Amino acid sequence: MFVLIVAALLFPVWGSTSDLGSSAEEKICQFRNFCTTLSEGEITAEAGLCVVIPCSFTTDSDFTATNIVWYKCEEPKTRCDPSDVIFSSTEPNNGFKSGFEGRVSLLESDVRKKNCSIIIKDLRKSDSGFYQFRVVSTKPAGTTNGFRFDRKATISVKDLTQKPTVTIPSLTEGQKTTLSCTAPGLCSGSVPEITWMWREGENDSHITGNISAVKTDNLRHSSTLTLTPSAKRHGTEITCKVNFKNSISTEKTETLKVTYVKDPVITGKSVVREGGALNLNCSVDSFPPSVVTWTKLSSNKTLNTETGTAELIISNMTAEDFGKYICTATQQITNLTSHTEAKAAMKPRILNSSACEVQSEVLTCVCISQAFPLPTIEWPLLENHSQHSCTSSVSKNLLNTSISVSVKDHNFGPVVCVSKNNFGEVRENLTVIIRNEFTKQEDSNGPCAVLPWAVAAVSLLVNVACVICVVFLWTKRKAVKPNQEDRTYMSLRKTDRSPEYDVICQPLN
Repeated sequence: MFVLIVAALLFPVWGSTSDLGSSAEEKICQFRNFCTTLSEGEITAEAGLCVVIPCSFTTDSDFTATNIVWYKCEEPKTRCDPSDVIFSSTEPNNGFKSGFEGRVSLLESDVRKKNCSIIIKDLRKSDSGFYQFRVVSTKPAGTTNGFRFDRKATISVKDLTQKPTVTIPSLTEGQKTTLSCTAPGLCSGSVPEITWMWREGENDSHITGNISAVKTDNLRHSSTLTLTPSAKRHGTEITCKVNFKNSISTEKTETLKVTYVKDPVITGKSVVREGGALNLNCSVDSFPPSVVTWTKLSSNKTLNTETGTAELIISNMTAEDFGKYICTATQQITNLTSHTEAKAAMKPRILNSSACEVQSEVLTCVCISQAFPLPTIEWPLLENHSQHSCTSSVSKNLLNTSISVSVKDHNFGPVVCVSKNNFGEVRENLTVIIRNEFTKQEDSNGPCAVLPWAVAAVSLLVNVACVICVVFLWTKRKAVKPNQEDRTYMSLRKTDRSPEYDVICQPLN
Protein backbone atom coordinates (compact mmCIF):
# COMPACT_ATOMS: atom_id res chain seq x y z
CA MET A 1 0.00 0.00 0.00
CA PHE A 2 2.87 2.40 0.85
CA VAL A 3 4.39 1.90 -2.60
CA LEU A 4 1.04 2.50 -4.30
CA ILE A 5 0.60 5.79 -2.41
CA VAL A 6 4.11 6.89 -3.33
CA ALA A 7 3.54 5.99 -6.97
CA ALA A 8 0.27 7.90 -7.07
CA LEU A 9 1.95 10.97 -5.63
CA LEU A 10 5.13 10.85 -7.61
CA PHE A 11 4.27 9.78 -11.14
CA PRO A 12 2.20 12.90 -11.92
CA VAL A 13 5.27 15.10 -11.40
CA TRP A 14 7.56 13.22 -13.71
CA GLY A 15 8.59 15.29 -16.65
CA SER A 16 8.94 18.48 -14.61
CA THR A 17 11.45 19.68 -12.07
CA SER A 18 10.42 18.79 -8.50
CA ASP A 19 11.92 18.11 -5.10
CA LEU A 20 12.10 14.44 -6.15
CA GLY A 21 14.08 15.13 -9.29
CA SER A 22 12.78 14.40 -12.78
CA SER A 23 13.53 14.55 -16.46
CA ALA A 24 11.81 13.84 -19.78
CA GLU A 25 11.06 10.22 -20.66
CA GLU A 26 11.30 8.34 -23.95
CA LYS A 27 10.61 4.71 -24.86
CA ILE A 28 13.53 2.98 -26.59
CA CYS A 29 13.60 -0.65 -27.71
CA GLN A 30 16.99 -2.28 -27.40
CA PHE A 31 16.24 -5.80 -28.67
CA ARG A 32 12.99 -7.15 -30.10
CA ASN A 33 10.34 -6.36 -27.41
CA PHE A 34 12.90 -5.51 -24.77
CA CYS A 35 12.13 -1.82 -24.48
CA THR A 36 12.51 0.71 -21.66
CA THR A 37 11.08 4.08 -20.80
CA LEU A 38 13.66 5.94 -18.75
CA SER A 39 14.35 9.56 -17.91
CA GLU A 40 16.45 11.21 -20.58
CA GLY A 41 18.90 13.80 -19.39
CA GLU A 42 19.99 14.76 -15.91
CA ILE A 43 17.72 14.35 -12.89
CA THR A 44 18.50 17.01 -10.31
CA ALA A 45 17.89 16.53 -6.63
CA GLU A 46 18.97 18.02 -3.30
CA ALA A 47 20.93 16.50 -0.43
CA GLY A 48 18.88 15.32 2.51
CA LEU A 49 15.76 14.75 0.41
CA CYS A 50 14.98 11.92 -2.03
CA VAL A 51 14.95 11.27 -5.76
CA VAL A 52 12.81 9.07 -7.97
CA ILE A 53 14.08 7.46 -11.16
CA PRO A 54 10.89 6.81 -13.15
CA CYS A 55 11.22 3.63 -15.15
CA SER A 56 9.12 1.02 -16.99
CA PHE A 57 10.00 -1.83 -19.36
CA THR A 58 8.63 -4.51 -21.71
CA THR A 59 9.98 -7.95 -22.66
CA ASP A 60 9.17 -10.79 -24.97
CA SER A 61 6.07 -12.70 -24.00
CA ASP A 62 8.05 -15.77 -22.97
CA PHE A 63 10.22 -13.71 -20.60
CA THR A 64 8.73 -13.39 -17.15
CA ALA A 65 10.63 -10.96 -14.94
CA THR A 66 11.05 -12.05 -11.36
CA ASN A 67 13.76 -9.69 -10.12
CA ILE A 68 14.98 -6.15 -10.85
CA VAL A 69 18.56 -5.18 -10.13
CA TRP A 70 19.91 -1.60 -10.12
CA TYR A 71 23.52 -0.45 -10.52
CA LYS A 72 25.33 2.82 -9.99
CA CYS A 73 28.37 3.66 -12.07
CA GLU A 74 30.71 6.45 -11.19
CA GLU A 75 31.60 6.99 -14.87
CA PRO A 76 29.47 6.72 -18.05
CA LYS A 77 30.63 3.26 -19.14
CA THR A 78 28.52 0.91 -21.28
CA ARG A 79 27.86 -1.54 -18.49
CA CYS A 80 28.18 -1.14 -14.76
CA ASP A 81 30.25 -3.72 -12.91
CA PRO A 82 28.75 -6.37 -10.60
CA SER A 83 30.34 -4.48 -7.73
CA ASP A 84 28.15 -1.52 -8.60
CA VAL A 85 24.89 -3.22 -7.54
CA ILE A 86 22.91 -1.02 -5.17
CA PHE A 87 19.54 -2.86 -5.10
CA SER A 88 17.92 -6.25 -5.84
CA SER A 89 14.18 -6.70 -5.49
CA THR A 90 14.64 -10.26 -4.28
CA GLU A 91 17.26 -9.23 -1.73
CA PRO A 92 16.36 -5.61 -0.86
CA ASN A 93 18.32 -5.60 2.39
CA ASN A 94 21.41 -7.30 1.08
CA GLY A 95 24.51 -5.21 1.53
CA PHE A 96 25.53 -4.19 -1.94
CA LYS A 97 27.46 -1.08 -2.77
CA SER A 98 28.54 0.73 0.40
CA GLY A 99 26.23 3.46 1.67
CA PHE A 100 23.05 2.40 -0.13
CA GLU A 101 21.77 -0.12 2.40
CA GLY A 102 18.15 0.58 3.24
CA ARG A 103 17.96 3.73 1.13
CA VAL A 104 16.75 2.25 -2.20
CA SER A 105 13.35 0.70 -2.89
CA LEU A 106 10.96 0.04 -5.78
CA LEU A 107 7.88 2.17 -6.12
CA GLU A 108 6.00 -0.95 -7.17
CA SER A 109 6.99 -4.13 -5.41
CA ASP A 110 5.23 -6.43 -7.92
CA VAL A 111 7.86 -6.89 -10.63
CA ARG A 112 5.31 -8.51 -12.95
CA LYS A 113 3.74 -5.08 -13.45
CA LYS A 114 7.00 -4.08 -15.20
CA ASN A 115 7.46 -0.94 -13.17
CA CYS A 116 11.16 -0.52 -12.49
CA SER A 117 10.97 2.93 -10.85
CA ILE A 118 13.08 3.35 -7.73
CA ILE A 119 13.28 5.94 -4.95
CA ILE A 120 16.52 6.82 -3.18
CA LYS A 121 16.11 8.42 0.26
CA ASP A 122 18.41 10.52 2.45
CA LEU A 123 20.34 11.76 -0.57
CA ARG A 124 24.01 12.62 -0.35
CA LYS A 125 26.06 14.55 -2.85
CA SER A 126 28.04 11.34 -3.44
CA ASP A 127 24.86 9.78 -4.90
CA SER A 128 25.47 11.75 -8.09
CA GLY A 129 26.25 9.41 -10.98
CA PHE A 130 24.85 7.05 -13.60
CA TYR A 131 22.19 4.43 -12.86
CA GLN A 132 21.42 1.32 -14.90
CA PHE A 133 19.04 -1.60 -14.35
CA ARG A 134 18.66 -5.29 -15.32
CA VAL A 135 15.64 -7.61 -15.27
CA VAL A 136 16.01 -11.27 -14.34
CA SER A 137 13.76 -14.23 -15.26
CA THR A 138 13.93 -17.64 -13.59
CA LYS A 139 13.83 -20.69 -15.92
CA PRO A 140 12.97 -24.26 -14.96
CA ALA A 141 15.50 -26.30 -13.05
CA GLY A 142 16.71 -23.23 -11.21
CA THR A 143 18.48 -21.61 -14.16
CA THR A 144 18.27 -17.86 -14.64
CA ASN A 145 18.21 -15.59 -17.60
CA GLY A 146 18.54 -11.82 -17.48
CA PHE A 147 18.52 -8.76 -19.68
CA ARG A 148 20.46 -5.59 -18.98
CA PHE A 149 19.30 -2.38 -20.54
CA ASP A 150 22.11 -0.20 -21.77
CA ARG A 151 20.23 3.00 -21.22
CA LYS A 152 21.19 4.88 -18.06
CA ALA A 153 19.67 7.58 -15.87
CA THR A 154 21.86 10.44 -14.67
CA ILE A 155 21.39 11.93 -11.20
CA SER A 156 22.99 15.14 -9.94
CA VAL A 157 22.69 15.86 -6.21
CA LYS A 158 23.13 19.51 -5.20
CA ASP A 159 23.30 21.24 -1.83
CA LEU A 160 19.97 21.59 -0.05
CA THR A 161 18.33 24.91 -0.87
CA GLN A 162 14.67 24.18 -0.12
CA LYS A 163 13.21 25.66 3.04
CA PRO A 164 10.61 24.34 5.43
CA THR A 165 7.07 25.58 5.02
CA VAL A 166 6.02 27.58 8.09
CA THR A 167 2.29 28.24 8.43
CA ILE A 168 1.25 31.01 10.82
CA PRO A 169 -2.46 31.81 11.23
CA SER A 170 -3.73 35.20 12.36
CA LEU A 171 -2.30 36.00 15.79
CA THR A 172 -4.29 37.92 18.40
CA GLU A 173 -2.94 38.82 21.83
CA GLY A 174 -4.23 36.45 24.48
CA GLN A 175 -5.79 33.95 22.06
CA LYS A 176 -4.19 30.49 21.82
CA THR A 177 -3.13 29.45 18.33
CA THR A 178 -1.08 26.76 16.58
CA LEU A 179 1.81 27.22 14.15
CA SER A 180 3.04 24.44 11.88
CA CYS A 181 6.34 23.65 10.17
CA THR A 182 6.61 21.13 7.31
CA ALA A 183 9.94 19.73 6.16
CA PRO A 184 10.73 20.11 2.45
CA GLY A 185 10.35 17.13 0.12
CA LEU A 186 7.63 14.55 -0.38
CA CYS A 187 9.94 11.83 0.92
CA SER A 188 12.67 13.04 3.13
CA GLY A 189 13.51 9.48 4.04
CA SER A 190 14.28 9.04 7.70
CA VAL A 191 12.19 11.14 10.05
CA PRO A 192 14.01 14.48 10.46
CA GLU A 193 14.44 16.46 13.65
CA ILE A 194 12.32 19.62 13.71
CA THR A 195 13.02 22.34 16.29
CA TRP A 196 11.50 25.77 17.00
CA MET A 197 13.43 28.86 18.11
CA TRP A 198 12.71 32.46 19.05
CA ARG A 199 15.01 34.90 17.33
CA GLU A 200 15.40 38.29 18.97
CA GLY A 201 18.18 40.38 17.48
CA GLU A 202 21.15 38.12 17.01
CA ASN A 203 20.21 35.70 19.77
CA ASP A 204 18.33 32.42 19.34
CA SER A 205 16.55 30.61 22.14
CA HIS A 206 15.00 27.18 21.77
CA ILE A 207 11.29 26.84 22.46
CA THR A 208 10.25 23.98 24.69
CA GLY A 209 6.80 22.74 25.59
CA ASN A 210 3.58 22.69 23.57
CA ILE A 211 5.45 21.25 20.57
CA SER A 212 4.14 18.15 18.84
CA ALA A 213 6.43 15.30 17.82
CA VAL A 214 7.25 15.09 14.13
CA LYS A 215 4.22 13.73 12.32
CA THR A 216 4.28 12.13 8.88
CA ASP A 217 1.19 12.69 6.75
CA ASN A 218 1.08 11.96 3.01
CA LEU A 219 4.86 11.59 2.99
CA ARG A 220 5.38 15.01 4.54
CA HIS A 221 7.01 15.46 7.94
CA SER A 222 5.71 18.29 10.11
CA SER A 223 5.66 19.68 13.66
CA THR A 224 3.26 22.06 15.40
CA LEU A 225 3.80 24.73 18.04
CA THR A 226 0.93 25.91 20.25
CA LEU A 227 1.29 29.30 21.95
CA THR A 228 -0.66 32.25 23.34
CA PRO A 229 0.89 35.34 21.73
CA SER A 230 1.46 38.58 23.60
CA ALA A 231 2.11 42.10 22.37
CA LYS A 232 5.80 41.81 23.24
CA ARG A 233 6.13 39.04 20.63
CA HIS A 234 4.94 41.32 17.86
CA GLY A 235 7.78 41.96 15.43
CA THR A 236 9.94 39.15 16.81
CA GLU A 237 11.12 36.28 14.64
CA ILE A 238 10.39 32.59 14.96
CA THR A 239 12.53 29.97 13.26
CA CYS A 240 11.77 26.38 12.29
CA LYS A 241 14.87 24.27 11.71
CA VAL A 242 14.86 20.82 10.07
CA ASN A 243 17.84 18.52 10.60
CA PHE A 244 18.27 15.59 8.20
CA LYS A 245 20.80 12.79 8.35
CA ASN A 246 24.46 13.39 7.51
CA SER A 247 24.41 16.85 9.16
CA ILE A 248 22.19 18.30 6.46
CA SER A 249 19.82 21.02 7.69
CA THR A 250 17.59 23.82 6.50
CA GLU A 251 15.55 26.46 8.28
CA LYS A 252 12.89 29.11 7.71
CA THR A 253 12.39 32.30 9.72
CA GLU A 254 9.14 34.23 9.86
CA THR A 255 8.27 37.52 11.57
CA LEU A 256 5.32 37.36 13.94
CA LYS A 257 2.52 39.86 13.53
CA VAL A 258 0.36 39.96 16.65
CA THR A 259 -2.87 41.93 16.67
CA TYR A 260 -3.09 43.93 19.92
CA VAL A 261 -4.15 47.28 21.31
CA LYS A 262 -3.11 49.10 24.50
CA ASP A 263 -4.97 51.78 26.44
CA PRO A 264 -4.76 55.27 24.94
CA VAL A 265 -2.19 57.54 26.60
CA ILE A 266 -2.95 61.28 26.90
CA THR A 267 -0.08 63.72 27.35
CA GLY A 268 0.05 67.50 27.65
CA LYS A 269 -1.10 70.08 30.21
CA SER A 270 -4.84 70.02 30.84
CA VAL A 271 -4.77 73.04 33.17
CA VAL A 272 -4.61 76.31 31.24
CA ARG A 273 -5.63 79.89 31.79
CA GLU A 274 -8.69 81.29 30.14
CA GLY A 275 -7.56 82.71 26.84
CA GLY A 276 -4.57 80.37 26.77
CA ALA A 277 -3.96 77.38 24.49
CA LEU A 278 -4.92 73.76 25.21
CA ASN A 279 -2.54 71.28 23.53
CA LEU A 280 -3.11 67.57 24.22
CA ASN A 281 -1.83 64.48 22.45
CA CYS A 282 -3.38 60.99 22.49
CA SER A 283 -1.29 58.03 21.33
CA VAL A 284 -2.19 54.34 21.10
CA ASP A 285 0.24 51.43 20.93
CA SER A 286 -1.44 48.84 18.70
CA PHE A 287 -1.16 46.64 15.63
CA PRO A 288 -2.56 47.31 13.15
CA PRO A 289 -2.51 51.04 13.96
CA SER A 290 -5.70 52.30 15.63
CA VAL A 291 -7.86 55.18 14.50
CA VAL A 292 -7.64 57.83 17.25
CA THR A 293 -10.55 60.26 17.72
CA TRP A 294 -10.98 63.28 20.03
CA THR A 295 -14.46 64.29 21.24
CA LYS A 296 -15.86 66.48 24.03
CA LEU A 297 -18.22 65.02 26.60
CA SER A 298 -21.89 65.80 25.89
CA SER A 299 -21.03 66.66 22.29
CA ASN A 300 -21.30 64.53 19.16
CA LYS A 301 -18.82 66.69 17.33
CA THR A 302 -15.53 65.03 16.34
CA LEU A 303 -12.67 67.41 17.08
CA ASN A 304 -9.86 65.47 15.37
CA THR A 305 -9.22 62.01 13.92
CA GLU A 306 -5.84 60.54 12.99
CA THR A 307 -4.10 57.15 12.82
CA GLY A 308 -1.91 56.01 15.70
CA THR A 309 -1.76 59.40 17.42
CA ALA A 310 -3.95 62.52 17.37
CA GLU A 311 -3.55 66.07 18.67
CA LEU A 312 -6.19 68.28 20.28
CA ILE A 313 -5.37 71.98 19.98
CA ILE A 314 -7.62 74.85 21.11
CA SER A 315 -5.75 78.12 20.78
CA ASN A 316 -8.03 80.50 22.73
CA MET A 317 -9.77 78.81 25.65
CA THR A 318 -13.12 80.24 26.66
CA ALA A 319 -15.39 79.25 29.54
CA GLU A 320 -17.31 76.90 27.20
CA ASP A 321 -14.10 75.09 26.20
CA PHE A 322 -13.33 73.86 29.70
CA GLY A 323 -14.61 70.38 30.52
CA LYS A 324 -13.97 66.69 29.87
CA TYR A 325 -12.39 65.49 26.61
CA ILE A 326 -12.42 61.86 25.46
CA CYS A 327 -9.84 60.02 23.32
CA THR A 328 -11.15 56.86 21.61
CA ALA A 329 -8.96 54.22 19.92
CA THR A 330 -10.82 52.16 17.32
CA GLN A 331 -9.14 48.91 16.31
CA GLN A 332 -10.32 45.70 14.71
CA ILE A 333 -10.40 43.74 17.98
CA THR A 334 -11.82 46.38 20.35
CA ASN A 335 -12.51 50.04 21.14
CA LEU A 336 -10.72 51.67 24.09
CA THR A 337 -11.14 55.14 25.58
CA SER A 338 -9.27 57.50 27.89
CA HIS A 339 -10.35 60.91 29.09
CA THR A 340 -8.95 64.07 30.63
CA GLU A 341 -10.53 67.25 31.94
CA ALA A 342 -9.46 70.70 30.80
CA LYS A 343 -9.56 72.99 33.85
CA ALA A 344 -9.10 76.73 34.19
CA ALA A 345 -5.92 77.75 35.97
CA MET A 346 -6.13 80.06 39.05
CA LYS A 347 -3.17 81.81 40.67
CA PRO A 348 -3.01 81.60 44.50
CA ARG A 349 -5.17 83.89 46.67
CA ILE A 350 -4.73 84.04 50.47
CA LEU A 351 -8.08 84.30 52.24
CA ASN A 352 -8.83 86.96 54.86
CA SER A 353 -9.42 84.31 57.49
CA SER A 354 -5.67 83.68 57.59
CA ALA A 355 -4.16 84.99 60.87
CA CYS A 356 -1.81 84.35 63.80
CA GLU A 357 -2.40 84.07 67.57
CA VAL A 358 -0.05 84.08 70.58
CA GLN A 359 -1.13 82.29 73.74
CA SER A 360 0.92 80.73 76.53
CA GLU A 361 4.18 81.49 74.74
CA VAL A 362 3.02 79.60 71.59
CA LEU A 363 2.55 81.36 68.26
CA THR A 364 -0.01 79.60 66.04
CA CYS A 365 -0.54 80.77 62.46
CA VAL A 366 -3.14 79.62 59.95
CA CYS A 367 -2.83 80.37 56.22
CA ILE A 368 -5.61 79.42 53.80
CA SER A 369 -4.87 79.66 50.06
CA GLN A 370 -7.19 79.10 47.12
CA ALA A 371 -5.75 78.17 43.69
CA PHE A 372 -5.81 75.65 40.83
CA PRO A 373 -3.81 73.57 40.53
CA LEU A 374 -3.52 73.20 44.29
CA PRO A 375 -0.84 75.58 45.63
CA THR A 376 1.91 75.14 48.17
CA ILE A 377 2.29 77.21 51.36
CA GLU A 378 5.61 78.20 52.90
CA TRP A 379 6.54 80.00 56.15
CA PRO A 380 9.96 81.47 55.27
CA LEU A 381 10.49 83.11 58.69
CA LEU A 382 8.90 80.61 61.06
CA GLU A 383 10.29 77.40 59.63
CA ASN A 384 13.77 78.38 60.80
CA HIS A 385 12.67 77.89 64.41
CA SER A 386 14.04 74.67 65.83
CA GLN A 387 10.75 73.88 67.56
CA HIS A 388 7.75 74.03 65.26
CA SER A 389 4.98 71.78 64.03
CA CYS A 390 2.93 72.05 60.88
CA THR A 391 -0.33 70.46 59.66
CA SER A 392 -2.26 70.77 56.39
CA SER A 393 -5.66 69.87 55.01
CA VAL A 394 -7.17 70.06 51.52
CA SER A 395 -10.73 70.77 50.43
CA LYS A 396 -11.31 71.06 46.67
CA ASN A 397 -8.98 73.88 45.61
CA LEU A 398 -8.35 75.19 49.14
CA LEU A 399 -5.16 74.44 51.08
CA ASN A 400 -5.28 75.10 54.84
CA THR A 401 -1.92 75.04 56.60
CA SER A 402 -1.30 75.64 60.32
CA ILE A 403 2.08 76.13 62.01
CA SER A 404 2.88 76.42 65.73
CA VAL A 405 6.12 77.95 67.07
CA SER A 406 7.32 78.33 70.67
CA VAL A 407 8.06 82.01 71.54
CA LYS A 408 9.21 83.53 74.82
CA ASP A 409 8.72 87.10 76.09
CA HIS A 410 6.65 87.62 72.92
CA ASN A 411 9.91 88.09 71.05
CA PHE A 412 9.06 87.19 67.46
CA GLY A 413 9.42 88.82 64.09
CA PRO A 414 6.91 89.43 61.31
CA VAL A 415 4.86 86.43 60.10
CA VAL A 416 4.70 85.99 56.32
CA CYS A 417 2.69 83.37 54.42
CA VAL A 418 3.86 82.55 50.87
CA SER A 419 1.59 80.58 48.51
CA LYS A 420 2.42 79.63 44.93
CA ASN A 421 1.68 77.29 42.04
CA ASN A 422 2.75 77.14 38.39
CA PHE A 423 0.71 80.21 37.55
CA GLY A 424 1.71 82.67 40.24
CA GLU A 425 2.90 83.52 43.76
CA VAL A 426 1.44 85.67 46.55
CA ARG A 427 2.90 86.88 49.89
CA GLU A 428 0.96 88.31 52.82
CA ASN A 429 1.88 89.59 56.31
CA LEU A 430 -0.55 88.01 58.75
CA THR A 431 -2.20 89.87 61.68
CA VAL A 432 -0.96 88.61 65.09
CA ILE A 433 -3.50 88.45 67.95
CA ILE A 434 -2.05 88.30 71.49
CA ARG A 435 -4.23 86.74 74.19
CA ASN A 436 -3.55 87.77 77.87
CA GLU A 437 -3.82 84.68 79.99
CA PHE A 438 -4.93 86.60 83.09
CA THR A 439 -7.65 88.87 81.70
CA LYS A 440 -8.36 86.91 78.52
CA GLN A 441 -8.07 90.29 76.80
CA GLU A 442 -7.30 90.15 73.06
CA ASP A 443 -4.87 92.57 71.44
CA SER A 444 -3.44 92.53 67.95
CA ASN A 445 -0.08 93.78 66.92
CA GLY A 446 -1.99 96.84 65.69
CA PRO A 447 -4.10 97.76 68.78
CA CYS A 448 -1.30 96.94 71.23
CA ALA A 449 0.72 99.69 69.65
CA VAL A 450 -2.20 102.03 68.88
CA LEU A 451 -3.47 102.50 72.50
CA PRO A 452 -0.38 103.61 74.47
CA TRP A 453 -2.30 106.70 75.61
CA ALA A 454 -4.71 104.56 77.57
CA VAL A 455 -1.90 102.89 79.45
CA ALA A 456 -0.24 106.26 80.14
CA ALA A 457 -3.47 107.77 81.44
CA VAL A 458 -4.07 104.95 83.83
CA SER A 459 -0.44 105.10 85.04
CA LEU A 460 -0.74 108.82 85.63
CA LEU A 461 -3.86 108.37 87.74
CA VAL A 462 -2.18 105.69 89.81
CA ASN A 463 0.89 107.86 90.38
CA VAL A 464 -1.23 110.84 91.47
CA ALA A 465 -3.10 108.63 93.89
CA CYS A 466 0.14 107.30 95.26
CA VAL A 467 1.51 110.84 95.86
CA ILE A 468 -1.65 111.90 97.71
CA CYS A 469 -1.48 108.79 99.86
CA VAL A 470 2.18 109.41 100.76
CA VAL A 471 1.53 113.03 101.74
CA PHE A 472 -1.47 112.04 103.82
CA LEU A 473 0.38 109.33 105.62
CA TRP A 474 3.38 111.55 106.32
CA THR A 475 1.22 114.18 107.99
CA LYS A 476 -0.48 111.56 110.12
CA ARG A 477 2.66 109.56 110.86
CA LYS A 478 3.01 110.51 114.48
CA ALA A 479 -0.62 109.81 115.21
CA VAL A 480 -0.50 106.32 113.75
CA LYS A 481 0.55 103.38 115.78
CA PRO A 482 3.44 101.26 114.52
CA ASN A 483 1.30 98.20 114.01
CA GLN A 484 -1.28 100.25 112.05
CA GLU A 485 1.50 101.72 109.83
CA ASP A 486 2.69 98.30 108.94
CA ARG A 487 -0.80 97.19 108.00
CA THR A 488 -1.33 100.28 105.81
CA TYR A 489 2.00 99.73 103.99
CA MET A 490 1.15 96.09 103.27
CA SER A 491 -2.23 97.14 101.95
CA LEU A 492 -0.55 99.60 99.61
CA ARG A 493 1.83 96.93 98.33
CA LYS A 494 -1.16 94.82 97.39
CA THR A 495 -3.07 97.54 95.52
CA ASP A 496 -0.43 99.71 93.88
CA ARG A 497 -0.55 97.77 90.52
CA SER A 498 -3.19 95.79 88.75
CA PRO A 499 -2.26 92.40 87.17
CA GLU A 500 -3.82 93.44 83.84
CA TYR A 501 -0.94 95.79 83.19
CA ASP A 502 1.71 93.10 83.42
CA VAL A 503 1.26 92.25 79.67
CA ILE A 504 3.84 93.85 77.40
CA CYS A 505 2.75 94.11 73.68
CA GLN A 506 5.48 94.30 71.11
CA PRO A 507 4.31 95.26 67.62
CA LEU A 508 5.81 93.37 64.67
CA ASN A 509 8.46 95.22 62.75
